[in-house]
Amino acid sequence: MADLAALKNSHLFQDLDENELGALSRVFHEMEMAEGATIFIENMPGEMLYLIREGTVRISKMLAEGQEKTLVILGPEDVFGEMAILDTAPRSATARAVEKARLLCIKKQDFEAVCDQNPRLGLKLMRNIIRVFSRRIRENNDEFRDMLIWSLGKRKA
Repeated sequence: MADLAALKNSHLFQDLDENELGALSRVFHEMEMAEGATIFIENMPGEMLYLIREGTVRISKMLAEGQEKTLVILGPEDVFGEMAILDTAPRSATARAVEKARLLCIKKQDFEAVCDQNPRLGLKLMRNIIRVFSRRIRENNDEFRDMLIWSLGKRKA
């Protein structure tokens, strides 16, 4: 069972009441990851969403040249791996603990069961996941725009 305060502080679980948080806390479990430990690897099957309680996690992607590109460093209250509870596609990136990390995790089947048992809660969770996706898409668009501007400026020089 997960600590209610840890769930309540995450953007993903904003707007949930105590009963809804309680229902979720019963299906989350805690994991500890050592510094440098791999949480999951790009292209492997995924079935869990993670919430960082303590520590930092690096999300990265392998480039064609064999180099690993850091996409983002996440910290306490951030979530990752959320796509795995929504679809069956393999992991789109790799996640590693930058330092010792405590994570709260929920399996896809448990997430789906909670949503099926409480459709109102499921709607709130889906709305919050969409907000997370929307924020990330906006950030990626901004980064893409900046790279495009840099690339165009470099060609002129």
